[in-house]
Amino acid sequence: MYIPEAFRENDPAALHAMMEAVGLATFVTATAEGPLATPMPLLFAADEGPHGTLYGHLARGNPQWRAPVIGEALAIFAGADAYVSPSWYAAKREHGKVVPTWNYERVEARGTAEFFDDPQCLLALVTALTDRHEQGRPQPWAVADAPAEFVAALLAGIVGIRMPVSRLEGKRKLSQNRPAADRTGVAAGLAASAREEDRRIAHAMAALEKT
Repeated sequence: MYIPEAFRENDPAALHAMMEAVGLATFVTATAEGPLATPMPLLFAADEGPHGTLYGHLARGNPQWRAPVIGEALAIFAGADAYVSPSWYAAKREHGKVVPTWNYERVEARGTAEFFDDPQCLLALVTALTDRHEQGRPQPWAVADAPAEFVAALLAGIVGIRMPVSRLEGKRKLSQNRPAADRTGVAAGLAASAREEDRRIAHAMAALEKT
């Protein structure tokens, strides 16, 4: 990921928060047949290893886990994104030398992918993933709510992924390279949008201004 210094996010706590906010990441591996990618929820264990460890699972029928990986695997956490209209820039009224762009937040994690199919490890993984996404619901569902033999059959159909993270990179492109008046205009335009992700970017821009 190309990251100009103005947009680089190095704070581990901020990177972890950005990753936790993403429900569905993309797991990418390079193989002799070309790149393979699978969207999946990933669980991040921040306290495992110097940069944390990622866990997820693939369908056993997915060829990605069988194909030997060339180099490191890549997990992409795509946060909110928003189109930025040049009409929001104060600079448009001053000289008109403006163009559209896009604001967004991304985190990329790299590491060596390990695949496993131990039933107990898989059960612990799907239980942790389920608990994470069910928390806060009035009546959260638990893996133990399903019949044990049913769960066992489903576990036989998946393969787990463990990826100790060797490097984390974060990018928050939130108009930091624009003058204050332009940033104010963009934040106001996005905040007034009916699109939820636009408003999330506006909120992120406001939070950044306070740091």
